[in-house]
Amino acid sequence: MSEINNTKRALVIIGAGPAGMSAAVAAYDHGIRDILIIERDSAPGGILRQCIHNGFGLHTFKEELTGPEFAYRFEQQVRDRGIEIKLSTMVLDITPQRVVTVINEQEGIYTIEAGAIILAMGCRERAKGALNIPGTRPSGIFSAGTAQKYVNMHGYMPGREVVILGSGDIGLIMARRMTLEGAVVKAVCEIMPYSGGLIRNIEQCLNDFDIPLLLSHTVVKLHGRARLTGVTIAEVDAQRRPIESTKKFIQCDTLLLSVGLIPENELSKSADVVLDRMTGGAEVDEFRQTSSEGIFACGNVLHVHDLADFAADEGAIAGRAAVDYLMGKIKPERRIRIQTDGRVRYTVPQYIAGEGDVTLYYRVSNIYKNATVGIYEGERKLLRRKKIKLAPGEMETITLPASLIESITGDTIRIGLEEDK
Repeated sequence: MSEINNTKRALVIIGAGPAGMSAAVAAYDHGIRDILIIERDSAPGGILRQCIHNGFGLHTFKEELTGPEFAYRFEQQVRDRGIEIKLSTMVLDITPQRVVTVINEQEGIYTIEAGAIILAMGCRERAKGALNIPGTRPSGIFSAGTAQKYVNMHGYMPGREVVILGSGDIGLIMARRMTLEGAVVKAVCEIMPYSGGLIRNIEQCLNDFDIPLLLSHTVVKLHGRARLTGVTIAEVDAQRRPIESTKKFIQCDTLLLSVGLIPENELSKSADVVLDRMTGGAEVDEFRQTSSEGIFACGNVLHVHDLADFAADEGAIAGRAAVDYLMGKIKPERRIRIQTDGRVRYTVPQYIAGEGDVTLYYRVSNIYKNATVGIYEGERKLLRRKKIKLAPGEMETITLPASLIESITGDTIRIGLEEDK
């Protein structure tokens, strides 16, 4: 067996979606030139290549773009700077010592010793197998993202009579897309008493097309042999158990699943990166550095974002921080853990390691109105912000100024939520 070749690079970025490319551009502009982006697909852009709807770029470029246009803006920035991208190249393994094993058709298998690594592998959809829906295994059942790829990139229609399970943003967008292509979307069923998608997508993708959103409903049975012929849905109780008397049959030939996204963290695990059980992504500090020194994470591999613009923003944070790490400027002398109270499901970052201002991104576990979000050290109130409405489908932020962080004497703070009376 021939010896595996080995090369050295200062910064290796895994994933050429908006977060990965934004990280590369930010790292280059922050003073480093030896950058390599590794992408398993045949073109950069990630999931945005199939997102032909508009609504991208308003935050980043101050204009409304489609997904491919948004991705191409970043690709142009990467190309203009001469940053190398290896396409159709798969990363097989990452060690805690930042040794990356890769394979492609042209060069075979080889390793790269990286000074720093940025993880930007994105996320994947949960599949039917994770739902345990009774019934046979007919054709006509797709994840919403797979259906989106068939329609937008290959010109195939998955079906004509559609039910969508789950109200994630991809499912909402595909309800509109299938309708525009001539299909009849009969219902969007959501097991929770609230939608998991953005409010704007509920309005623009469902309400504008009179597509019913059935909250506290789920699919309890699949019908059909060779092809799906229908589904039985039912309302669920507070424990999410189907209520027998509410069962209803809906004739359809297609079921789209939009039941959540999972960060692609198999490589993170091989690098001994500690993962957050709530986000499914890495635990990080405000520099987006993981528990494995010199390995950073950003975008949907870290936590699922509402907007690609925000994933790109996070990529820029990681890109600049990776350069600072390579230059010896990131040497955390403290580590403040951020705990949550359950009403706040999670925060990113989970730790504070520096001395500057820190913006916490957080999601709540239910719909709350007229609430107060507070930061506490023990019983001491550090910061409080009133919110008119909070919903699980909307990412929220709160900024901790450097002066407040400097006043923290312990190694733990807490973020909590109180409903105003």
